[in-house]
Amino acid sequence: MELTGRTALVTGGSGDIGGAVAAALARAGCDVAVSYVGNREGADEAVRAVEGHGRRSVAVRLDQREEASIDDASAAVVDGLGGCDILVNNAAWNIGIPFPNLDELDGDTWDRVLETNLRGPFLLARRLAPHLSSSGEGRIINISSVGGLAPGSSSIAYSCSKAGLIHLTHCLAVAMAPDVSVNCVAPGLVEGTRMANRLPDAVAEGARRGAVLGKVGSADDIAAATVMLCEAETITGQTIVVDGGMPQAMNFG
Repeated sequence: MELTGRTALVTGGSGDIGGAVAAALARAGCDVAVSYVGNREGADEAVRAVEGHGRRSVAVRLDQREEASIDDASAAVVDGLGGCDILVNNAAWNIGIPFPNLDELDGDTWDRVLETNLRGPFLLARRLAPHLSSSGEGRIINISSVGGLAPGSSSIAYSCSKAGLIHLTHCLAVAMAPDVSVNCVAPGLVEGTRMANRLPDAVAEGARRGAVLGKVGSADDIAAATVMLCEAETITGQTIVVDGGMPQAMNFG
């Protein structure tokens, strides 16, 4: 798909990976809305980066746990950009709880992770489906994690939410065809991001040691994979792993 003149929403565009994705889509010719919860400064920075590539941009506040906020943010994107051809479900929340520490993972924490990382992306896809479908060339890219492919991440809840997001990708690819393709990018450790800083030390160090390329995933590579999947005409229901080559995820990529 030719991306020039397309409109996109990147959730969590105020963060490191989301900002890189927003800028990459702008370089490819898209007008880009970015969402934020509390980091308005980061969202404004992402907006300036998109505008620096000569494209339109708006920042919208979005709490993915609140259905009313999803409705309001979706309407603001459509009003601000004139539509929504591409949805990048990047926003997520995690907390560092080592897997053996079951007592620390209480129900409220579980619900916050699953509601933000899995329920929210589904509700956004549902809300924006008419706009994504209108051109017959809509795109959804879900940003998952290698923690959704193998049991190792910031917490059991995070891994389960990201595994669910990968299967949501499969289900939406079937449900929204042929007008919308739905794919997934699964990053590994991305150094310097807030998400990476919440990983237990043993998990982060294991990712560094396990990456066969000698380096872990980068925000720029995640952004490039996202743009590629937006441009592709005949790829749907697939997951691309961006992790520097961790063997435990290779069978799933």
